[in-house]
Amino acid sequence: MKNSYLWIVFLFCLGCTKIVPRKPINPSPSTTIYKETIDQAKLLNAIEDEKIRQFIKNDSTKIYTQSSKGFWYTYLHKVEENLPTPVKGNEVTFTYNIKDLNDSIIYSRKDLGMKSYVVDKEDFISGLQKGIKLMKIGETITFVIPSYSAFGITGDGDRIGINQSIISSVTLINIK
Repeated sequence: MKNSYLWIVFLFCLGCTKIVPRKPINPSPSTTIYKETIDQAKLLNAIEDEKIRQFIKNDSTKIYTQSSKGFWYTYLHKVEENLPTPVKGNEVTFTYNIKDLNDSIIYSRKDLGMKSYVVDKEDFISGLQKGIKLMKIGETITFVIPSYSAFGITGDGDRIGINQSIISSVTLINIK
């Protein structure tokens, strides 16, 4: 009985000692890597934005508008009537294509077919999700989308490469 009492006291004392966590030998490398990654991403985005500006400059037949959402767009067919634009939860039907900054077709309208999409409820190209909300039925808009609002650092695993900006002409057919 006395032995078990001593064990209980011993375990109680051992359990009450404060455990000091181990700390990394040099904590700064992880913060340095994080900062370097951010700086590298900013540099890549700046290079990509410059390529897009150059594309827009070379396409002198159209007037592009830069959106606050990080993409550029131009109307190929604008509807002047006061019609509604899609909002969150609407199902939209549209056709679109995807090209690169050299204006070469990556995916044609025929390849992609007619697309139905529930606005802000489904996973889709981020830049087009935002751009479609600008459209009225019957409009066709060309969007120039940087990779960070398109397929990002992974591409699509098929025809769209890593960090590749895209151009997409979208025709809005219906809003439900």
